Amino acid sequence: MPSATGRTVALDDLLAGGPVVLTFYRGTWCPFCVIALRALRRRLTEITARGARLVAVSPQVPDESLSLVEKHALDFDVLSDVGSTVARQYGLDFRVPDALAKVYEGFRFEMDRVNGGHGRTLPLTATYVIDQGSTIRWAFVDADYTRRAEPADVLTALDALRPGAR
Repeated sequence: MPSATGRTVALDDLLAGGPVVLTFYRGTWCPFCVIALRALRRRLTEITARGARLVAVSPQVPDESLSLVEKHALDFDVLSDVGSTVARQYGLDFRVPDALAKVYEGFRFEMDRVNGGHGRTLPLTATYVIDQGSTIRWAFVDADYTRRAEPADVLTALDALRPGAR
């Protein structure tokens, strides 16, 4: 997937360096997403101290992701899954119902533009801890977009990957 800065990032390449914390969010227009990403950013030093890499994925085009990165000083990979291909592989993609789409239009979220022509498809919010063997060792998925993985739980999951951990 393309990053906010234009690099192409592959999960296999990231996993070569250690475990990955992979989090899916709906977009920069979602205040709950921004709060969750900022909470993870505050724990980034602890995540990287455990040898892991934090990666955030949304259906937005790279320019929209870059705005998020710059505005909130996110110093981890923020990737664009335009068309929700990767979200679909994780079973997270859903079509926004007509009634909700009208609400979003009323708020002028411009989802069709920011999602590269795929404005009616979003991911469920989810966070995964993936080990170097590409196995998901911990997952948080919730259809309620207001509930997110707690950073402390992510750290506990990373600790469980360490040799000798129970």
